[in-house]
Amino acid sequence: MGKPVGVRVPPCPLKMSQNIIFTNRKPREPAWEFSSNLAPVIEKLINKYKEGLISKLEGDVSFIHVDEIALKIAAFYEKVRMIVDWKDENVLRRSAIERILKRVLIGEISQINHSRAREIAEPLVKELIRGGHLPNDSIPQTKIFLVEKTLNKYLYLLKNAPYSQNSSILPLKKKVNFYNWLLSIAACEIEEALVPPIKENALIEAMTALINERTRIVPPEIIGEKEKLTQLYIAAHRTLFDLDNAIIAYRLLKYFYPQWENPDEIFLQNFNQNIFRVWGEIEKQLNHPLRKYFFNICEQVDTVFLILGDILEFFKEKPEKIEQAIASKETLKTLITKFYSKRLRTLKSRLFRLAIFSSLSVFLSNFFTYFIVEVPLANLFYEGFSFFAALMDFLIPTLAMFILVSLIKPPKEENLNKVIEIAFQFIYSNEEKNIYEIKIEKKKNILGGLIISFLYFSLGVLALGIIAWIFWKAGIPFTSVILDTMMISLNVFAALIIRNKAKELTVEEKTTLWEFILDTISVPIAKIGSFLAAKWQEYNIFSVFLNVFIEMPFVTTVEFIENWSQFIKERKAEIH
Repeated sequence: MGKPVGVRVPPCPLKMSQNIIFTNRKPREPAWEFSSNLAPVIEKLINKYKEGLISKLEGDVSFIHVDEIALKIAAFYEKVRMIVDWKDENVLRRSAIERILKRVLIGEISQINHSRAREIAEPLVKELIRGGHLPNDSIPQTKIFLVEKTLNKYLYLLKNAPYSQNSSILPLKKKVNFYNWLLSIAACEIEEALVPPIKENALIEAMTALINERTRIVPPEIIGEKEKLTQLYIAAHRTLFDLDNAIIAYRLLKYFYPQWENPDEIFLQNFNQNIFRVWGEIEKQLNHPLRKYFFNICEQVDTVFLILGDILEFFKEKPEKIEQAIASKETLKTLITKFYSKRLRTLKSRLFRLAIFSSLSVFLSNFFTYFIVEVPLANLFYEGFSFFAALMDFLIPTLAMFILVSLIKPPKEENLNKVIEIAFQFIYSNEEKNIYEIKIEKKKNILGGLIISFLYFSLGVLALGIIAWIFWKAGIPFTSVILDTMMISLNVFAALIIRNKAKELTVEEKTTLWEFILDTISVPIAKIGSFLAAKWQEYNIFSVFLNVFIEMPFVTTVEFIENWSQFIKERKAEIH
């Protein structure tokens, strides 16, 4: 069995000063005449996209159908879950798959219930269709077999994982964490089996290859070529489509182990014996000490590949015209301008919708914690909520989230010209290249670094202290002050994530004085919120409560409605 690329960590990253230097070579004045000199990577991208379109064509197959009444009821529930869970649109379907797996396999972790893949696959696919995550009457029946095949692999790993090999972690905690990790990856593979992201994968691979050609590490021995390529591959996922660690871990498994999608019995047995080592290696790659610098490089050019993806989609019905359109610089400039403007319009509407949904999600979370946690704690310590205190308890976190997201602005007008310039550098092989250099030097001023770290920590503590003081002055009980202050840090963390997503069209960011001041205050708070968010995800009892006590009976009810509807249709057909 192959071994994943190891992580060669530079000595004590905290003692190093790391800077990215961009060596910009100004390209020649663009000539708009026809050119067929496409970069080889771009030609490969176009061919992969065309092949993917051909592979999507189905022959004579039957499609999966669910009852329309059950579909409407289940779709409404999914909209409610979307508000409660507040996840990005690109992970809603995968989150639903993971939720279903955790619900139906809840006994698997304790090995009480030995589920069979065949019993899970078809209900899972139908539940996704009912929830509106897949179109009705459009998913071939053959997809159920693919889901069953995928589930067999993960059920084997769940049942046979060697938990006893590592005793440094508490057995139950390790088992739960492994269970969550493996099911999140299973959800990724099932989603790709149902809806293959052919264009997205081709764009990520092209972006990785093109940036790899232009990235230099100084000194070069600080990181190996394979490791550098892996980090660029991870950064392309994170910047281009805002993909999370679960999908990246799944893609890394396929990258490190080409047999992963179609493993034989011997491979699966060997892999299972080393699965915790593999898990650790992937986590090291995802948390590499240089990851943020590769991320910064990819973030500056991801707009080009997003718009290139829009152009490919535009020629979906006539793929034979893609090369001709892209090879002409004048036509390409027109297409880039068209789809950039379209994305800019949708970006503004998406930012507004994010502000509404994120604020609504915060409000609902406050509603839950207020009655389940805050009021009982206040009564326990002989404190109470006045009407004004309760109002502030709800409004301050919600308004804070809405204001933080509302402050996010789309890119400036001159950004488009920069996008066109960079696009030409990547797409045409006769254009001069920008070289992105990551220069790593040993830190000379240790005292200065300590002072900056202390100032960073102090600003975070001071900001949270002021927030807590505001809550206290509003008459909120002491126990709720602590919870609400933690909620604010989570809000700031979420707002900064949304702000990063809003930069999808920005290729050259210029920070204003106001933004610098805001970052100085918000980034330390967001760091605390990031830690709390990770712990909340690990110990999300509310999510378990919804999955077990709300969702299980709800799904049973929806299935009964579907069966009852089908029964009525059959009886109705007998009347003639």
